[in-house]
Amino acid sequence: MSVTNVLGTELVPCSYDPLTGYFRDGCCNTDASDLGSHLVCVRVTREFLDFSLAHGNDLSTPRPGYRFAGLKPGDRWCLCANRWREALEAGCAPPVVLESTHRQALAFVSLAQLEKHRFRSALH
Repeated sequence: MSVTNVLGTELVPCSYDPLTGYFRDGCCNTDASDLGSHLVCVRVTREFLDFSLAHGNDLSTPRPGYRFAGLKPGDRWCLCANRWREALEAGCAPPVVLESTHRQALAFVSLAQLEKHRFRSALH
C-alpha cells in the first residue's frame, strides 16, 4: 500500500539534498517512533530559521553526527507538524510542498491552512 499526501495522492519525495525525513530517506514518512511527527514538507525561509532558533531548535548549524548539514533559505525539509503550526500562529510559517506533506499532518493543521501557504515554484 502506498503512503498518501494531504491531497490524497501518492507521497512524493521532499528532498534528497539536503537529505530529509525522519528516516533520512528524502520523504516525510513516519511511524510510531517519530515522536516529532516530521510530516510537513516546507521550503525554509530565513524568517522561519530565525523563529526556530529563537524557540530552541537551531536548524542552520551543521550536525554531522546526525547526518545534518544545516539548512539555508530555499532548502526543502520535513518539518515537525507542531513546529509548523507554531510558526503559522507566529505569522512566519514557511511555504508547504503539499505533494510531499504526509496525510497525517492533517491531524495537526487543516488542509486549508496548508493550502494557504502552498509553495508554488516558478514552473506553476
